[in-house]
Amino acid sequence: MTADRATGSAALPVCWEELTASDFPSALRKARGVCVLPIGVIEKHGPHLPLGTDVMAARAAAIAAAKQDYAVVFPWYYFGQIFEAKHQPGCIAIKADLLSALLESICDEIARNGFDKILVVNGHGGNNHWLGFFCQMQLAEPREYVVYVAQNSIDPEIAKLIGARRKTNWGGHADEMESSWMMALRPDLVKLERAGDENGRPRGNLKHLPDVQTGIWWYADFPQHYAGDARPANEELGKLALDGMARALARVLRAVKKDGVARKLQDEFHSQALAPLGRTPGRKAR
Repeated sequence: MTADRATGSAALPVCWEELTASDFPSALRKARGVCVLPIGVIEKHGPHLPLGTDVMAARAAAIAAAKQDYAVVFPWYYFGQIFEAKHQPGCIAIKADLLSALLESICDEIARNGFDKILVVNGHGGNNHWLGFFCQMQLAEPREYVVYVAQNSIDPEIAKLIGARRKTNWGGHADEMESSWMMALRPDLVKLERAGDENGRPRGNLKHLPDVQTGIWWYADFPQHYAGDARPANEELGKLALDGMARALARVLRAVKKDGVARKLQDEFHSQALAPLGRTPGRKAR
């Protein structure tokens, strides 16, 4: 007798790609129709971290959260917005018109497999505005599922512990925190001895343009695609941070599982959008 059949649904993997086709219906039921989609990009992370850092961290937090409150976690998804790193080796930047179409197709396929709630967990800051727009795109036409985007957060109590242990309080990309995550996840991929090879401080090349947005803003401050000082990074801090991320995400996951309002409102909106004047589309008012 297999382990799955011996112990029932408790033995179901949380990772989509690890499930068998015969166990998939049980996983869907146990997840209550919730699929978690971690997303990131392939980009340079300073001189010392792997290109896939964002997805590695987001997926680790998603898997840990799904083990706390069962959900199915979608396979590795690296296809986000990263035009700002095209000048660096190894970057994969998908065409703008394909980004949202690809993600929408993936969501459609997730829904075709029975899920009606898709929780996107973002590991890359450059995706924030795009994913916000993607959420609004869900109102373009009726669909059989709801997309939720988890806001990056960390358990408040653990955040206090992290604040007391951090050696730096600035950065944001390949910095002390992100490097600590990777030291906890994949220490074999971290080359911390190279962290001081490049300067991660902002250049301020556009400080003469206050209150202005331009596409070159990130490059203007961080042309080497490194923001912070990773040298104080350590595995203990990384484990603490990942645990805090997973706890916060597990709370979001539980809330999404219980939610019955968003879909109802979405369906109501689409119904009204088809006939905003209270008449059948295509018929002329008398």
